[in-house]
Amino acid sequence: MYTKPFGAFFMPANSIFSCIQFLVQGYLLLMDQLLSSTHLQDTLLRLAHQVIENYDTLENVVFVGIQPRGVNVSNEIVNCIKTLVPGEDVKYGVLDITFYRDDVREEIHVASKTEIPFNIEGKIVVLIDDVLYTGRTIRAALDALQDFGRPQKVELCVLVNRRFTRELPIQPDYFGLAIDSEPSQKVKVNWQDREVLLY
Repeated sequence: MYTKPFGAFFMPANSIFSCIQFLVQGYLLLMDQLLSSTHLQDTLLRLAHQVIENYDTLENVVFVGIQPRGVNVSNEIVNCIKTLVPGEDVKYGVLDITFYRDDVREEIHVASKTEIPFNIEGKIVVLIDDVLYTGRTIRAALDALQDFGRPQKVELCVLVNRRFTRELPIQPDYFGLAIDSEPSQKVKVNWQDREVLLY
């Protein structure tokens, strides 16, 4: 079986499929697995432990996941916390920062929902995101939080801390993994396979 000619050049269809397979395999080889499924679960549990060990009670502590990518991390961490301290009332919400981003006029962003069914006035807010990179997402989240009150304190919990890439003076209070990477590289949290990749 042959494909349609391109000029005077013919290529067998099976050769095309082989080329595609080769390119995909080459792309996968360029990926580094930072966290496997087991290590990811252990890291999330450790983060939950680190947060609750700082407080005798969670009465004055609220947890806020940053939409969209931080919500998967925050869901996991908050579920771990609920398991570790079953008697506590764990307050948890999610925050959309779309219209607080400093690049909102330069790129098209699809807004997600904000759901914070409590007042953060005077509370300790633990912001949760997947990857800390330039710090601009966190700056936008801090601005967005002001619409819900003036917290006593804001802490930052991230799964991956990309060091030496900050554009703003923002650092995490809790992080699962710290890495040094090139600005051209990307970190992806693949929830389908429950792994963290660098490519």
